[in-house]
Amino acid sequence: MASKLSAALAAAKAENRAALIGYLPAGFPTIRGGIEAVNALVEGGCDIVEIGLPHSDPVLDGPTIQTADDIALRGGVRIKDVLHTVAEVAAAHPGAAVLVMTYWNPVDRYGVARFAADLAAAGGAGCILPDLPVEESEEWRKAAGEHGLDTVFVVAPSSKDARLAEVTAAGSGFVYAAAVMGVTGTRTQVGNLAEDLVARTRATTDLPVCVGLGVSTPAQAAEVAAFADGVIVGSAFVQRILDADGDQAAALAAVRTLAGELAEGVRRR
Repeated sequence: MASKLSAALAAAKAENRAALIGYLPAGFPTIRGGIEAVNALVEGGCDIVEIGLPHSDPVLDGPTIQTADDIALRGGVRIKDVLHTVAEVAAAHPGAAVLVMTYWNPVDRYGVARFAADLAAAGGAGCILPDLPVEESEEWRKAAGEHGLDTVFVVAPSSKDARLAEVTAAGSGFVYAAAVMGVTGTRTQVGNLAEDLVARTRATTDLPVCVGLGVSTPAQAAEVAAFADGVIVGSAFVQRILDADGDQAAALAAVRTLAGELAEGVRRR
């Protein structure tokens, strides 16, 4: 039986389009507000959502997501709140795949087997683990596999072909291709290295390849959707909530609208 994540990607492919994947951290701007915001992503047109586990030192994230993480952490967000967010969104939108994007340290501290079990019980589809080396991932992958969770690893333009093969052999669900070298954030143009990275990654695996880092507009989504299986957007959604300056209704309307525009973009490829 296909995993929830694989099913969501296959459904987009059956419509001859790329999947739209949206990211927001849990607990931002508040725990309840964060749940409502992720629900708005799905309502707007995201096929898959990544719920970030806020971290005090998010080394791969740019200033926009760092700001959101800081707001969430000052609000007292805990792993149980992240899992609660997953559960609420998964229950409200059974057709969407709900992932957790997290650095490894919080999972390790929580307990690997416990985290996998609790994420699966919440209705989660898997984890994106950007800083977990494949060589050190066996314990997690075993626990995840026991609970039907996918493990998504990240590849970058600097990844050599042999390394791509190692990473894609260990992962499941999809491969996260970072469009640019550097941290997350919106950019005026998507890195020209992304298309080459997708082609090199596809040469090593049958897994879908989804591209993130820098996509923020419908035109960029359409550009990436022309060569990738999925388009990942995070900082642009976070920025819409920051721009709403505490007005939750305005924040929800803004992220729902952007999701709708991006959903049109991935269909325009």
